[in-house]
Amino acid sequence: MKICIFPGTFNPIHEAHLKVAEFALTHYGFDKVIFIPSYIPPHKELNKNLAKHRFNMVKLATKNNPRFEVSDIEFNSEGKSYSLITVKEIIKQYNIKDKLNFIIGTDAFDKIDTWYKADELRKLVHFIVFPRGINVSAKALWDYEIAPLEFMDISSTQIRKTHNDTIEEVKDYIEKNDLYA
Repeated sequence: MKICIFPGTFNPIHEAHLKVAEFALTHYGFDKVIFIPSYIPPHKELNKNLAKHRFNMVKLATKNNPRFEVSDIEFNSEGKSYSLITVKEIIKQYNIKDKLNFIIGTDAFDKIDTWYKADELRKLVHFIVFPRGINVSAKALWDYEIAPLEFMDISSTQIRKTHNDTIEEVKDYIEKNDLYA
């Protein structure tokens, strides 16, 4: 089975996240994209109390695509969500023999050298980098490719303010649970 992981804070998940995952399925021929909502992202300040809500919103947003899966691997750790630990566990769970495909935005990939045990992560992952409004400086040591998908200017920060540009079920969930008020 050819899989790709899509880790992120998803605070909240929105249309661009789903379009990126759908593009990855069709363009790269993946059988499955596994969304992995972080519990506590190491590079962002995030309200820990939102973790369960972020996880639930990802489940709502992805439920209609049988080729999308949501993993609770980082959520269940209840600690900082380090990609290296997640990648090792997914490789073990799915018996991956080659490098694991990993969806990432240019904004995060530009800082990849600062990630936890980046040298070790580099050996395990092939990154599929999606445009997020910034150019990536060349990363000669990393295995990556820039996905040929136009930048979609949708911001989780803006969605937290307006609740627009997200999936209807997610918008309802945000309003019902009085999130981001």
